[in-house]
Order: sequence, then structure tokens, then C-alpha cells
Amino acid sequence: MERRQLLKKSALAIAAFTFSRDLFAREAEATAASYGYLDYIKLSSNENPHGPSSPAKKAMMEAVNGSNRYPWEVTTQLREKIGAQFGLKKENVIIGAGSSELLGVVSTYAALKKGNAIAPDPTFRLWIPAARKAGLDVKLVALDKDKVTDLQKMKEQINESTQMVYVCNPNNPTGSIVPAAELEAFIKQVPARVIILLDEAYTEFSDEPSMARLVNDYPNLVVAKTFSKVYGMAGARVGFGLAHPDTIKQLNDMQPWANAGASAVSLAGALAVVQDNSFIAHCKSENQKARKIFTDALTKNGIKFIPSHTSFVYFDPTGSGKDVAKLLEANQIVGARSFEEKSPWLRLSVGTVDEMTKVSKVLNS
Repeated sequence: MERRQLLKKSALAIAAFTFSRDLFAREAEATAASYGYLDYIKLSSNENPHGPSSPAKKAMMEAVNGSNRYPWEVTTQLREKIGAQFGLKKENVIIGAGSSELLGVVSTYAALKKGNAIAPDPTFRLWIPAARKAGLDVKLVALDKDKVTDLQKMKEQINESTQMVYVCNPNNPTGSIVPAAELEAFIKQVPARVIILLDEAYTEFSDEPSMARLVNDYPNLVVAKTFSKVYGMAGARVGFGLAHPDTIKQLNDMQPWANAGASAVSLAGALAVVQDNSFIAHCKSENQKARKIFTDALTKNGIKFIPSHTSFVYFDPTGSGKDVAKLLEANQIVGARSFEEKSPWLRLSVGTVDEMTKVSKVLNS
């Protein structure tokens, strides 16, 4: 075949592929629209509506080409950058597929010694079923009257069989926060043999500092953090834990191999965004604006809510006389749900300013 004919056929093939690809995209979008998917506002999982950042997306796309190789070097680079961010070393950092995996690793490690774990109620519970199956008796301690984690009552529940205490701060689903000074005092009072699993998934949305600076002085402290929330990479599944190097080694032994969970593509995105302070500041600012639009609407409608330090709001619509969940769903806004048995309290994630403006209009209608 002549070169000119070959080039012509190649060009036609590329054009046909491009056309079919674009046609497929348009058809997929039309199909989704016919089911109403594109019209829905999803506010159920505390996802960042602004992320991933442009550099993170670019890095992930480029990393696909090298995803036939294990990402050991990138993992090390990320651990170094994370450590430096908190005044620590790479030896203080463990990587996982989201912080959820690491919560499971730590609680399973605690379960090896058998005994019990103490956790607030309600809180983030994804790690609890597996921990119980592994032999850890999880004791739940009610929040105080303001829906804040009651550290004093949790401390009172610690006994000789306690292997771990779990604190989510700010707490999910309530959005409430324990001030840093109070949390630090608690960490210092917990017996050194008891693991303190501190879930800081939402700290970046608050003005309270991380407790990561304490990990070298308190080897029983493990701080779990994630790229899923303020970094906007929930689907990429990258999380990290911060702890004393000796503790990190023991946790690494609970993984298939050290820091095995995250993919090459996800790690590249995390590496690109980990020190992107401008993106983090933007997401925090936008979250505050959108959250205020929502809480102003709650106040206007006589709906009680917990002041939030996160990307979601916990509220009790009883006083409004409205079935808020159904009202929102009727207007294609999904996500308002309860986390307490037989409780009217609901959690709704905070979306964009435009999305929360729509939520506000629905509530005020």
C-alpha cells in the first residue's frame, strides 16, 4: 500500500474513532439525562465538589503510562513530603487506600491482643464491624448534650482490657470539634499501652491544629488523615497515617507489603496536591461560604443545627414542621440521612455555593 493511501486511511480511522467517541459521550450524557441523573445534586458522602485540583488531574493522567510499574519511588516521595508538612520524617508515615483502610489496619492490630475499644456514638463507624469480627469488643459512649465527643466519659470507660480508643475530630456525622488543648490533655492521660486512633479526616476544614506533632512523644498515638476530603480525591483512594516510627513498622506488618494500598495513578495525584496550599485554602473558603448559605436557611426555618467545622452539617428539622429529606429529594437533592437510631437528626454534605443556594431556596419555599 502506498504511503499516501496509508496516511489517508489512518486519518479516516482516527476521525472515525474521534467521532464515535464523542458520539458515545453525547449518547451517554443523553441517557443519563433521561434518567434524571444529571439534574440531581448529590450531598451524601462529604465529597469535595471542587476537586481534584488541575495539577492532580494532570499528574494522574500522565501516571497512567507508567502504571505497569510498582510505584515504590513515588510512595517514598509522597511519604517524605507528608512528613515534612507536619515536621516529621518519612518513617512517621504509612500510606493506605484512603484513611478507611488505615482505620481498619490499626483496629485489627489492636484486636490482636483481644479486649475492647472505646468510641463515641454517633461517629464514623466503617471500621467497627471488621474490628468486632476480629475480636475487639467496641464500647460506644454517647456524645454530650451539644453533640460533642465526651472525652471524660470515654476516659472513664478505659479499663485493663482496653486496647484502643477512637476519636474522630472534627466528628462525623455531627461536625462538632474538641478544642486542641482538651484533646491534647486527653492524649497525655490515656495509658501508654492503649492505642489512640485519631481520625482527622476533616481537620483541614477547621481552624484547629493537627495532633500529628505529638506522635514521636506518644508512640500509642496514630493520626489518620486522607486525600478524600479537602484534597478532592475521594475516588482515588489515598490516605495516610502519622505515628512513631516503631508504631509505623508494626502497622506496615499488617499490610501485604509496606504502604501497599494506593495505586500509581492515585499516588501521583496525591503527590501533586499535597503541598498545594492555595487549592486547600480555596476549598476551605468555598466550603465556608456554601455552608453559611445552608445554615442561614436552617436558621430562617427554625431548624436546629450543630455548628459545623467540616464539609457537612448535622441538623434536626423537627421544629420546622417539614419532612426535609423528602422535600429535598422531591427537588432532586439527595443525601440527607440519619446516623442515630430513631433520631430526627440528619446529616447533609456541603456542595458548591450554587448547589447550597438551591438547597436554601427549596427549604425557604
